[in-house]
Amino acid sequence: MATVFLAGGAGYIGSHTAVALLDAGYDVVVADNYSNSSPEAIRRVERITGKTVQLYEADIRDSARISEIFQENRIDAVIHFAGLKAVGESVQKPLMYYRNNIDTTLTLLETMAKFNVNKVIFSSSATVYGSENPIPYIETMQRGVCSNPYGWTKAMMEQIFEDAAKANPELSVVLLRYFNPIGAHPSGLIGEDPTGIPNNLMPYITQVAVGKRDHLTVFGNDYPTPDGTCRRDYIHVMDLANGHVKATDYVLAHKGVEIVNLGTGTPYSVTEIVETFQRVNGVAVPYEFGPRRFGDIPEFYANADKALALFGWRTEKSLEDMCRDSWNWQKQNPNGYR
Repeated sequence: MATVFLAGGAGYIGSHTAVALLDAGYDVVVADNYSNSSPEAIRRVERITGKTVQLYEADIRDSARISEIFQENRIDAVIHFAGLKAVGESVQKPLMYYRNNIDTTLTLLETMAKFNVNKVIFSSSATVYGSENPIPYIETMQRGVCSNPYGWTKAMMEQIFEDAAKANPELSVVLLRYFNPIGAHPSGLIGEDPTGIPNNLMPYITQVAVGKRDHLTVFGNDYPTPDGTCRRDYIHVMDLANGHVKATDYVLAHKGVEIVNLGTGTPYSVTEIVETFQRVNGVAVPYEFGPRRFGDIPEFYANADKALALFGWRTEKSLEDMCRDSWNWQKQNPNGYR
């Protein structure tokens, strides 16, 4: 079976994708510098699957180190998860984001060319649609004006992959645009483990529920949505992981560039998420409304038809599943992997 190299594979989405790939029969090699992840995640991936992962501590920008890894393993395809991902931090530290995220991409593509590896999947983001495009977002839309440096790095990296594929007809690229991944593996062994104060809604909810934080602040309740709070396309991380397996099957058999949304096509509001979490898990999450947060748009969600047509992929997990699995992970691991 083919061997897939996961750059930044010990993180939240990478570790869940490792489980899905191993379960599908792929061999997995992971490199990660653990700046926002833990080697413990990969040990637990091995427990869940009963299979071994070739794991390296490495910075994806380190060309010599990545070349060593490619030398030691016969890599068939690459999935690029490595990158800094906090929107707010990217506004505070733009140079760090541009340097890190773009350097990882250039190093990976250069190393792939050196070892004649021509299959790559990139973890992009719905942020590249910007705020001007109408919803639902569909892959044929132009990339929009991004509202933060994190989003711009994703847009720039997509452009880099497209240009590299134009120059090399052997290169096959799938750009996966994620919407809002939440949830955890149903075992509760792996999940989202943010460092410091969570930037995303669900880990904040679970930390309030487990008693690490006293309440949730919902940013804005005067948006033009049914309940006044922002609506987003939340997707279970295992559905997202399975999308990567389908993308891997596809990229190994095709050439060229494809952009594919991975979302459910159904938006849920912040209030709906909190209320569903409390109902499904029987646990209280005190919350209050605060002012709007700069850069938030009222709602966005995916048109996910292309993923079904191209890969035969669709989501299977409900919002209840997302809330149940998120809480199962947090209550079993109140301090994450630490």
